[in-house]
Amino acid sequence: MRDLVAERIDYYCPGLTVAIAPISRQDVKAIAVLARSRAQVLPELASAHEQGVADFSAWTWYALFLPRGVPDAVAARLHEAAAAAIGMPFMQARLKQIGAEVAAPERRSRAYLQQFVEHEIAKWASDLKGAQLKPY
Repeated sequence: MRDLVAERIDYYCPGLTVAIAPISRQDVKAIAVLARSRAQVLPELASAHEQGVADFSAWTWYALFLPRGVPDAVAARLHEAAAAAIGMPFMQARLKQIGAEVAAPERRSRAYLQQFVEHEIAKWASDLKGAQLKPY
């Protein structure tokens, strides 16, 4: 975002939580929300879907991952603590304020995350392979 604000780059596609402050300060010009509907924190900004990019949706999501081999009891305890924190009203209010959409309780389980990550990998794999991107 710093490079965009400093005009060293012309385009950047950050998550809303990163972009909301510079957009609000008018340091950058937002083009679209990459979703089917508008963001609650930027209701004046049209979605990509509204602008003719039908059925396209891309968003930033966050999750906690641990190294392979961590005992299940440790992973379960971390999950419980994170879920409890996300459920706190002040945390939900703050996340909403910065443009984050908090996952519904039924989408916070470890099993749901496993399925979600597998779906995301399958969803984006062909596009990434087709782009022939190389790590640096």
